[in-house]
Amino acid sequence: MKPSHTVEFADRSPEPRRTKGGLKTMPFILVNVAFERLASQGLMPNMILYLTKVYHFETATASTILFIWAALSDGLALFGAFLADSYFGGFRVIALGSMSSLLGMVILWLTSMVPPLKPLPCDQLHNCSAPNGVRIVSLLSSFLLISVGAGCIRPCSIAFGAGQFDNKKNPNNERVIQSYFNWYYASATISTVVAMTVIVYIQDRLGWSVGFGIPAILMLSLL
Repeated sequence: MKPSHTVEFADRSPEPRRTKGGLKTMPFILVNVAFERLASQGLMPNMILYLTKVYHFETATASTILFIWAALSDGLALFGAFLADSYFGGFRVIALGSMSSLLGMVILWLTSMVPPLKPLPCDQLHNCSAPNGVRIVSLLSSFLLISVGAGCIRPCSIAFGAGQFDNKKNPNNERVIQSYFNWYYASATISTVVAMTVIVYIQDRLGWSVGFGIPAILMLSLL
């Protein structure tokens, strides 16, 4: 008679599902959005003056640089969304974008105050020397890093925040998500208006060093 063999199965309890942040995460998400817009949108309006008066670029050249910068900031959103969906997830991509934006803003701030990176002023005869390679590389690398940061943060933050409220068991789930989107866009819009008025005013009155330092501090606070 053959001995019977029994197979014992260990009790496998289902893995606990991760609880989502819910409403308590909303202030942090909205502050993240507001500070990112304050930091990035506050740089663009006066940048044409910085490129022409400080870096001595021709107006056409400065306009081309700003056009490419704006196009990269918007176009890299596809790259950031791809990384978040396919590889790293929204949280890691947002963190990567925040660090990239911070590094870019710090470099831009340094170009306004550190002599090796700051272009020489014009002389009394209004003869202006063109910036050398190190200064141009520093400026363009700061723009590139800020664009990468915007491309990682903007497409991922809104989806990451909505995921914190997606609870099918909650009968008010649809209303909560709709309220989140309303507050998200309100926060982004208000911070953009503040950036284009207050930050621009600070740059005009207190100089480029302070005007570029405040956005860098705002990005640092996100980390």
